[in-house]
Amino acid sequence: MPPAKTLYEKYEDNNIFTASKEELTLMLYEGGLKFTNQAIVAVENNEVEKAHNLIVRVEDIIREFQMTLDFKYEISNNFNQLYDYMHQRLVEANMKKDAGILTEVRDMFRDFRDTWKEAMSLAKQQPVSLSANL
Repeated sequence: MPPAKTLYEKYEDNNIFTASKEELTLMLYEGGLKFTNQAIVAVENNEVEKAHNLIVRVEDIIREFQMTLDFKYEISNNFNQLYDYMHQRLVEANMKKDAGILTEVRDMFRDFRDTWKEAMSLAKQQPVSLSANL
């Protein structure tokens, strides 16, 4: 039997289950940043297996982003190319255990996250008109 979840783990689960699509996207960007930072530290500490596992988690986040792209919008193709590039760099970083490449990917995640946060903020400032949707 798996161990009982801590109060924090239950809180985190609740956040995920009740989050909007926008908040979930932000959480994925935050996760990408977190795991990339941890992978950089693991590489610097020569913790090869830990670095590998963390890099794979980041790759999974990128795959999740790619699976949710809506290709009826041209920008999705652009994002897909950027995500492909990030994934290729992660594979290379994992093979070489290269913290410099991981830093590059981390910086890209940071840019995506910051842009997403700004977009969320701007969207909250824009009043939604029901008549505009009719």
